[in-house]
Amino acid sequence: MTAQSAAFLDDLAPGRAMSVSVTAADGSDMVIALVRSSSGDVFAIDDECSHGRASLGEGDVFTTGGVCSVECWKHGSRFDAATGKPLNFPATQSVAIYPVTIDGDLILVDVDAPTKN
Repeated sequence: MTAQSAAFLDDLAPGRAMSVSVTAADGSDMVIALVRSSSGDVFAIDDECSHGRASLGEGDVFTTGGVCSVECWKHGSRFDAATGKPLNFPATQSVAIYPVTIDGDLILVDVDAPTKN
């Protein structure tokens, strides 16, 4: 499967995250988090924190030292939005990231090509 439309760029303000439902090539439904840095870069990561069952799409977004991260609202773990790696405890496991393409005002995500660092 190729990249699919996940959201409109205008629906994701800089410095914000949101959860979106997408469909994988095998027909399964999944939820990912879209994260937009304060400079406007867009990332797609697993929506569920690797430490606990909490939506990263509901977390706060930070850009520090050129690194965009999203913070789990439940326990405070931050994940690098570009790599999926946890930046602090209690999370110790990465979350998958997905390739993102911007086409006009559409955010396209290839959920069938995850990377887990």
